[in-house]
This record gives sequence, C-alpha cells and structure tokens, in this order.
Amino acid sequence: MNVKQFVKQHRDSWSQLEDLVTTLHKRKSSISGEDVEQFHRFYQKASQNLSYSQTYFPNEDVTSYLNELVLKAHNLLYRDQVSSFKQIRQFFGVTFVNLFIKQWKFIVLAMLLFVIGGIGGFISVVQDPLHLYSILPSGMAQAVDPEQLGKNTGAVDSPLMSASIMTNNIQVAFLAFAGGITFGLLTVYVMIHNGILVGALAGLFWNYGKSYEFWAFIVPHGMIELTAIFVAGGAGLLMGYKLFAPGKYSRGYQLKQNAKRSVQLLLGTIPLFVIAGIIEGFITPADFSLETKYMVAFITVLGLIFYIVIGKLLLRRNPITVSHD
Repeated sequence: MNVKQFVKQHRDSWSQLEDLVTTLHKRKSSISGEDVEQFHRFYQKASQNLSYSQTYFPNEDVTSYLNELVLKAHNLLYRDQVSSFKQIRQFFGVTFVNLFIKQWKFIVLAMLLFVIGGIGGFISVVQDPLHLYSILPSGMAQAVDPEQLGKNTGAVDSPLMSASIMTNNIQVAFLAFAGGITFGLLTVYVMIHNGILVGALAGLFWNYGKSYEFWAFIVPHGMIELTAIFVAGGAGLLMGYKLFAPGKYSRGYQLKQNAKRSVQLLLGTIPLFVIAGIIEGFITPADFSLETKYMVAFITVLGLIFYIVIGKLLLRRNPITVSHD
C-alpha cells in the first residue's frame, strides 16, 4: 500500500476524529455515551494508523498530521481523566454527604436494628454463657478466649488481617445493601444478626470482667466500621421500603430510582471500610495502652463529624437535588 492509498482508505475516520475532538473540547458537559464510544474507537484506530505510518511513511506529511491528531486526542482523553477525578471529589465531598443527610432515617433505623440484636445477644450470654456456642459459629466460639485478650500480638500478620477484615466487612455491607431487593427483609436479618454476634461477644467478656479491655479492642475501628455498615444497611432499607410502599409510582420505577441512590450510599462507605480495616489490622492488635485505643476511637468520631460538617458546607456552596419520590 502506498501513501496515497493509505490516506484515501483512512481519511474519513481521521476527519471524524478531528470533528469529535473539536466538539468534545467545546462541550464541557452533556457528552453522550455514544460520543465517548465513537471517540475511543476513532482514537484507537488513529493510533494504529500512526504506528503504521511511522513504520512505512516516516518522512511523509501524513505521519506528522497523524502525530498531531493523536496528540490532540490524547490530551482530550487526559483532560477527561482529570474531570473524572473531579467527579470523584464531588461525589465524596458533596453527593454522598447529601444522600447521607437526606436518608438519615433509614441509616438510624439500620443502627437501631443492630442495637436491638446486640442487646438481645448480650442479655442471652450474660444469663447463660453457654448460649455463646449456639449464637456464634463453632469455629469462632472455640477461638474466643477472654483470658488471652491482647496477648501474643507479635504473632499477628497485620497486613493480612487488615485485608481479611476489610473484605469481610465489605461483604457484610454489600449483603445488607442487596437485601433491599427482598423488600428489606434480608437487610433486617443481616443487621439484627450482626448485632447479636457483637452483643454475644460483649456478654462473654462482661462475664469475665473484661468489658473495658474488650471495647478498647472494638471501638478504635468499630466507630467507622459500624457507621459504614449502618449506611449500607440504610441503603438496603431505603430500597426495600420503596419497593414495599411504592406510592403513586410502579415498583419497577421505584426500584430504578432508589437503586441508584442506594448504590451511591454503598459506594460512599468503601473509604470508611478501608480506614477501618487499616486501624483494625495495625492499631487494634498493637501493644498500645487501652487509653490510647480509646483515644483513637474518639479521633475517628471527630473525623466523621468533621467530614459531615465540611460536606454540609460544600453542599451549601454547591447545592444538588435528590428526588424524594
């Protein structure tokens, strides 16, 4: 293939890429998915053409032209990536906080379900410690030894523990969220069940007179971790409620509308789980004083409050609307 044939065969796609680069550069918003798909397709094709031209026509004008065209497209692509980072910042700085505030009733309800389960598990084990074996999974019940609390910390693989805990907690949160599709019934079960597990453990350590030590190993990561789980549970309850009582809209419409909000709430919890996993993997098993661990818990609570307050201030400066239908 000579250079004239090469240009004739591909110039239409190059022209379309040029038009797209010009159009997308001017349109900062309202870019359709079809535009993005076409842009990527023509950009990839032009990159391949540039590689071919550099090999077979290195001194021809077409090579310089393609190099400039691909560079323009690349810069536009990079600009879009920067825009994506801005969108992430917008989501965690404003959108998530807005949803958190507007759907606080469902989040509080999820917390109350957890607390009810926790009280039930606590009372049951305090009254009869043997109930622990019917509440906890057998492997967990056998492994719990209040006398060894805080000992042998040097044997803990902190990175492995952090990753394992974070994965488990995200799974619990996702299950609580996904339970919304069952009209919230599975979400209710997950919240109460996990509350019972924590309450049962608290009851066991109460019987041994080690509640202070037990909570010192729970609250540093637990304040963030439980907040994230309550948010995920609230997301599931929101979706379940809208399916159970769709109002003037169809259940299909409510599912579509509220699934989006619930997913956004769930996504907003991921950084919280990452922070909680790091604390639980590196600080909780560390040989710090119990007072230091309670101080870490206090700092995490202040951090959560600070995050919400800053988010509300940003929301006032950049208000967004979330439908309540």
